[in-house]
Amino acid sequence: MQPCWPGPIDEINLASEDFWRRPIEEREGAFQLLRRERPVAFFESSPPPAWRELAQTAGFWALTRYADIESVSRQPEVFSSAAGATTILDLPAPLLEFFGSFIHMDDPLHMRLRKIVSPAFGPRCLKDLEHVAQGILAEAIDAVVEKGECDLVTELCAPFPILVICKLLGIPESQYAFVLERTNVILGASDPEILKPGENAVQALLTAGSELAELLKQLAAKRRSEPTDDLISVLVHAEVDGDHMSDAELAAFFILLVTTGNETTRHALSHGLHVLSQHPEQRALWQSDVEGYATSAIEEILRWSSPVIFMRRTTRRRTQIGGHTIEEGEKVVMYYASANRDEAVFEDPYRFDIRRAPNRHIAFGAPGAHYCLGAQLAKREIGLFFGALFRRIPDLEVVSEPERLRSHFIHGIKHLRGSFTPSARGV
Repeated sequence: MQPCWPGPIDEINLASEDFWRRPIEEREGAFQLLRRERPVAFFESSPPPAWRELAQTAGFWALTRYADIESVSRQPEVFSSAAGATTILDLPAPLLEFFGSFIHMDDPLHMRLRKIVSPAFGPRCLKDLEHVAQGILAEAIDAVVEKGECDLVTELCAPFPILVICKLLGIPESQYAFVLERTNVILGASDPEILKPGENAVQALLTAGSELAELLKQLAAKRRSEPTDDLISVLVHAEVDGDHMSDAELAAFFILLVTTGNETTRHALSHGLHVLSQHPEQRALWQSDVEGYATSAIEEILRWSSPVIFMRRTTRRRTQIGGHTIEEGEKVVMYYASANRDEAVFEDPYRFDIRRAPNRHIAFGAPGAHYCLGAQLAKREIGLFFGALFRRIPDLEVVSEPERLRSHFIHGIKHLRGSFTPSARGV
C-alpha cells in the first residue's frame, strides 16, 4: 500500500462523510499527513440529517499518533467514556448504555459490570470455543468447497464469528440469521447496501437493538429457571459480592457482544484474506509452519486491519495534549487505525509482515481500563479460521477487489470473491 493524500492538509476533514468514501490509499495518506504535521487536530461536525432531533455535536479533537492515544487511554480519571465512546455524536445516556453497555461507562459502574462478566471470558470460554468453532468452520467450508468459488465475506468471514457467539450464548439456530441481520444494521447503517436510501437510520437502529434485547429477555428468563451450560446461563447467574446484572444491563451487554464481538473478528478475517492474497510470499511462509507463525501472524492481521477505526473520550477537566489545551467537556477521538501505522512505533508500517516483532498494535484499544474484554477470544477465532482454510482450501486466491463498508467507525469489507480447486466435503 502506498498512502497518498492528493491535496493540502487543510482539505482533510475527518468529520465529513465524503472523506470516508475516498479510496483507502487517500485515507491512509491523510492520516500519515496528520501524524506528521497536525497530530492533534480540531474538526467541526454536525449530526447527519436523520439524527438531528436526537443527537448533538460540537466538533472534536482528532488524535492520530500512538503516544497521544496511549496516554489518553491510561487516564480515565481525565478522559471519560460515559458521554460516548463508540460515537462522536452526543446521544442520550439511556441510548448510549443500551448500545454500548460498559464501553460507555466510567468507574465505578464500568468496573462493577466488568467484574461480573469477566469470568465468562476466562479459560473455560476459550476451551469451549475450540470445539464449537471447529465444528462451525467445518460446516462453513463444506458449504462452499465443492463450488470452487465463493464470496469470502458473506459465506465464510461473516457467518463464522456470529455463529460462534450464538452457539456459545445458547441462541437457537433458528435465530442465527436474525441476529446477523440486526447486528449488520447496528454497525453498518451508514452503508446504502445495509440501509436503503430513504430509510430512517435512527429508527432502524433502535428497532434492531430492541429486537435483539427482546430475544435476550426471552432467553434469559428461560435460563433463570432452566439453566444450561451456555454463556447466557453463566451471565444471568453471575455475581460479584451478591451483585447480579439487571435485565437492562444483560440486554445491553448482549447487544455489545453480538455486534462488536462479531463485526471486529469478521472484518479482521476479511482483511486478512485480502492482504495475504496481496502478499503471497507471506501466505506461503505462514502455510509452511501454521502453528509456528500463528501468534505473530494474527497480531499483524489485527494491526493491518484495525477493524475499529476510533474510540472517543470526553474531557473531565481542562488538560493538555500535544501542546494543545483541551477544555473541560470537549471530545477527543482516538484514531486507532492511524496509531497502528505510526512510523514512530512501527518500522515500515505499510509493510505487511507476519514475523513483525514487537507488534504493539492497539486494534483492541490501548492498555487501560477499557482494553477489549474479548481480545483473546477474537485472536483464537482468527487462528482457528486460517488454520482451517490452510488445511481445506490451501490454494485459495482472491479474484476481486474488496468492496468496502462505508463507515467512519468500522473498517470493514462487505464482499470479496475467492476461487480455489473444488474438493469433496468433509475431507
